[in-house]
Amino acid sequence: MITVTGATGNVGRTLVELLAEAGEEVVAVSRRPRPAHHADGVRWARADVGDAGSMRPALAGARALFILLGGELNARGESPNALLDAATDAGIEQVVLVSSQVSATRPEALSHARLREFEAAVRASGRSFTILRPGGFASNAFAWAESVRTKRTIFAPFGDVALPVVDPADIAAVAATVLREDRHAGRAYELTGPELISPRQQAAALSEALGDEVTFVELSREDAHAHMARFMPEQAVTGTLDVLGVPLPAEQKISPDVEAVLHRPAAAFSEWVARNLTAFR
Repeated sequence: MITVTGATGNVGRTLVELLAEAGEEVVAVSRRPRPAHHADGVRWARADVGDAGSMRPALAGARALFILLGGELNARGESPNALLDAATDAGIEQVVLVSSQVSATRPEALSHARLREFEAAVRASGRSFTILRPGGFASNAFAWAESVRTKRTIFAPFGDVALPVVDPADIAAVAATVLREDRHAGRAYELTGPELISPRQQAAALSEALGDEVTFVELSREDAHAHMARFMPEQAVTGTLDVLGVPLPAEQKISPDVEAVLHRPAAAFSEWVARNLTAFR
């Protein structure tokens, strides 16, 4: 049995489906209610990955645990050791953690200190582990959905700074493979898309897919900061804007790891758009 946290999110939802299709017994953990449509044979559990006590029933009998932190859990919460201790008590043999590329590229960044704490705890847990370090998610473009639907306009900073954004479905596919194979123990995989693409180019991809022009309006860093600060902690805002605006060479490097694990190329941004176009119509 495999326990999957973040089971209703962009990565977890797909991971649950992939594991169920492969015949795995899955416990899907989320703070949200069970979705109306879900894979057959999946047991759903209301619990919070940031509350180890609530997780214990969902861990009982599982051999593997997939950890994905969401929202405020990326910035604060109880010690990672609380969750890892609960996993040990439950007899968990394998842990797969979704961290971030920034954990490696900017090891002093305060914005990703929490993820580095989880990485250290996973490594020290005595369990077999694999760490996934994705770059920026293609699904961050959902933040533009309303303005595209209502104004056919995208507002974003750093219009011509390109990064190799990764399709969350590829993260899920890598996780599903890692959870079902032995050869990935002790590895850390950097997950990116197959191409560098800027926000302005993402707007062009949406224009082409919609068959209608989407205008790109470049925000100043200050305006972007003010907008993001309404729903993100200050350290996360600053760290995110640093990566988006002044990426390090390592953050613009296209990683081969998705293809190495899946034996197929990583999905391009245009492929993500094609699957999610209804959100922008």
